[in-house]
Amino acid sequence: MSPVGSMSLAAEGLAADEQLVRAALEAAVTTPPTDVPVGALVIAPDGSELSRACNTREATGDPTAHAEVLALRAAAARHGDGWQLSGCTLVVTVEPCTMCAGAAVLARVERIVFGAWEPRTGAVGSLWDVVRDRRLTHRPRVRGGVLEAECAELLQGFFRGHRAGAGANLRELAKTTVTTRRPGASVESVRSSAGDGPEPLEVRDERDRQGEEQG
Repeated sequence: MSPVGSMSLAAEGLAADEQLVRAALEAAVTTPPTDVPVGALVIAPDGSELSRACNTREATGDPTAHAEVLALRAAAARHGDGWQLSGCTLVVTVEPCTMCAGAAVLARVERIVFGAWEPRTGAVGSLWDVVRDRRLTHRPRVRGGVLEAECAELLQGFFRGHRAGAGANLRELAKTTVTTRRPGASVESVRSSAGDGPEPLEVRDERDRQGEEQG
């Protein structure tokens, strides 16, 4: 394929992922007022929406009730392949934590698409890179930083409100940081484990492949 054709396909793919993240943002705004606004979807291999969910950890008193986990559970119930979500895409407004990244790997999702980076708790390239560990038998493809400014603004607006009101979530505010990608960095990338900025997926894929061949 010519470079122009590859760029065209990449642009089309990004546009489609932006639509998915916009839908996840719609889910995020339905988050109960006591919870950090995060939205997630699971998309079937045919492009249809299997599920959507928002964060309800505080509202339900359930430490596992992150948007991603709730969306994965609902999608598995509909997908018809037991617990496996092969070929599906998990879409979320903020980089998944270790629990949610691990759940995505265990569910065998094909791709993870997310909005804002989370450098303090993110496990899809920021603080950890759970989904790209070469020791795993399944490693989803990742596109991060999609509509990151819009996703970050939703979170920052929530925390600004809690600052002003001295709400009960101030302890969480002190622990939470969202960032936007540095200028010029590729959208289809994941942060390196060393924290030295985004690394293109194709570079990491090639390094992984070479490592597997040598091993």
